[in-house]
Amino acid sequence: MKPIDYRDSRPIYEQIADYYKRLILSGAIKTDEQLPSVRSLAIDLSTNPNTVQKAYAELERKGFIYTVKGRGNFVKEKEDLLNVRQDELVERLGEIFSEAEEIGMNIDQLVHRAREGRKEA
Repeated sequence: MKPIDYRDSRPIYEQIADYYKRLILSGAIKTDEQLPSVRSLAIDLSTNPNTVQKAYAELERKGFIYTVKGRGNFVKEKEDLLNVRQDELVERLGEIFSEAEEIGMNIDQLVHRAREGRKEA
C-alpha cells in the first residue's frame, strides 16, 4: 500500500504520518527500528523532502518516533504508543457519539448499525 492517495483531501504529510502510525502500531515496524531517511522516502514517494520532514516531525510530536542526531529517526516503545492511540480513538468516539445524539440516534442504535456494517464488509 502506498501512503499517498491524491484523492484524499488530507495534506500529504498527514497521510504519510498516518501510514507510519498504522505500521508502528500493527508491529510491522518494531521498537528502535530505523525509518527510511527523509531523502530516500521523498524519492520513493515522489514528494518534496520538506513534506516527509513535516510528517516525521508530526510523528515525533505525537510520540511515535524519536530522532538521533546524525543517525535518523527510530520507533519508540510500542506500549506507550498504544495508550496514545487508544486515547485518540476514545476522543473520536466521543465526537461521534455527540454527533449521533444530535441527530436523534442513541449509542445502542449507533453500535448496532456499525456492527451490521462490519458484517457486510
